[in-house]
Amino acid sequence: MNSGRVKTGPERMPHRSLFKAMGYTDDELRKPLIGVVNAHNEIIPGHIHLDAIAEAVKKGVLAAGGTPMEFPSIGVCDGISMGHIGMRYSLASRELIADSVETMTLSHGFDGLVLIPNCDKIVPGMLMAAARLNIPAIVISGGPMLAGHTGSGGGLSLSSAFEAVGAYMSGQIGENELLEYENNACPTCGSCSGMYTANSMNCLAEALGLALPGNGTIPAVMAERIRLAKAAGAKIMELVEKDIKPRDILNESAFLNALAVDMALGCSTNSALHLPAIAYEAGVPLDLENFNTVSARTPNLCRLAPAGPHYVEDLHRAGGVPAVMKELSKLNLLALDNITVTGGPLSETVAAARGCDGNIIRAAENPYGVVGGIAILKGNLAPEGCVVKRSAVDPAMMRKSLRARVFDGEEAAMEAISGQKIVKGDIVVIRYEGPKGGPGMPEMLSPTSALAGMGLDKDVALITDGRFSGASRGASIGHVCPEAAAGGPIALVETGDRIELDIPAGSVHLAVEQDELARRRQNWAPPPPKCTTGYLARYARLVTNAAKGAVLE
Repeated sequence: MNSGRVKTGPERMPHRSLFKAMGYTDDELRKPLIGVVNAHNEIIPGHIHLDAIAEAVKKGVLAAGGTPMEFPSIGVCDGISMGHIGMRYSLASRELIADSVETMTLSHGFDGLVLIPNCDKIVPGMLMAAARLNIPAIVISGGPMLAGHTGSGGGLSLSSAFEAVGAYMSGQIGENELLEYENNACPTCGSCSGMYTANSMNCLAEALGLALPGNGTIPAVMAERIRLAKAAGAKIMELVEKDIKPRDILNESAFLNALAVDMALGCSTNSALHLPAIAYEAGVPLDLENFNTVSARTPNLCRLAPAGPHYVEDLHRAGGVPAVMKELSKLNLLALDNITVTGGPLSETVAAARGCDGNIIRAAENPYGVVGGIAILKGNLAPEGCVVKRSAVDPAMMRKSLRARVFDGEEAAMEAISGQKIVKGDIVVIRYEGPKGGPGMPEMLSPTSALAGMGLDKDVALITDGRFSGASRGASIGHVCPEAAAGGPIALVETGDRIELDIPAGSVHLAVEQDELARRRQNWAPPPPKCTTGYLARYARLVTNAAKGAVLE
């Protein structure tokens, strides 16, 4: 056992003495030591209840003959950190989470890990740690929030609340309606109720094979979630006994399986950052071309908020991720022989799944779209690529020539949007918000939601070297690479330029002559760094570009 290095032999007597200072018995120390990584805190609604999940996990570990030992993880609430300096820490926190799990695990000799995340960067951070450490590990998330409802019965989610701000600023709703959104959009604990980043990654953890069926969709408030946590606690003991490790699971086929599920569900564009980062830790090559290759052959089977009227709780009632995978298996789009944390092949999970309902999960022969929900675009504006959630784009915006309105940062763009200075036919260009330039690649949910709330999402696009929340909808194009701070072409765009979008063709083109771009480049100089001290300054120096998953090297 890994834990032998901290508890076995006479030379480890002082170590055992320290364990006994905490009340551990000889019998407990003889058993496998299981790290229970609990991201519980009192600032994230998706994490406020994780103490109950951790207790259930520990009961499962104990019942299966292990000794659970809980330790914490930090977490950032993307919604609360949105629109101010806090958002610069969100993506950057992913690396801190992975590093801290590595630190705690290797310092204390755990034999296995049960990872308890729920929200946006905590899930991929823990998955990265699992791949890096390569000791038996399983993920059990806190589960999605239930959707809210208006007095008239319409569904609400966090994206509804952000869009209501835009509606209020444009005079479409008053203060009473705004308060109704505030009080009803987020009615329970859990990760926000649409197919946003947290729920995307919790579902993709199932597709990768590192989480049990139901991990991504069982609502946070259901007793079924507690039962799943107990099962995860018991299952880690089986994984330890059989020595099934993350890299036994996370092969190339597992990532292609996850991409297929990603495209079928219409997941958050942030998956184009997180899946390559997890693959990097697992030693598996995965680049943006894989996204388009898989998207081209994978139908979009679900339209969950913000792309459609359904929520993750509806997906769960319809059979969850296994039901989606069952449809994909009919098209031979999955490697079914891949092993998962169930201890068996993916084929067993698919065989046990129910058939699609035809509505929340469309049949493979009657999809919402014949290609996947995410598209990678390339062109002279983004030579290394950029990403759009194609399933959330209005058909009228799929091919468009638009007039650039350029802003060096989100704050200036929001000021123009709030002042109703953005008009039909514009494409809002927000730059110097990439991994290095932001730093931290902040999400642009506030501007995209304001535009949608004003009713401009069918007439106005937004492109940025920053990124988007999974709650964004419309022609919202992010991760432009190279970023402006690195001298990417987006740094050369001027207000009034034409930008041509052809999402079906995977193209984004700046309609400016090469001679003119060369002249502009001669006059361009990199801006001074926004942060010169603290973690963000270190992060900006070490972070790679978005096409590589914004990992640290």
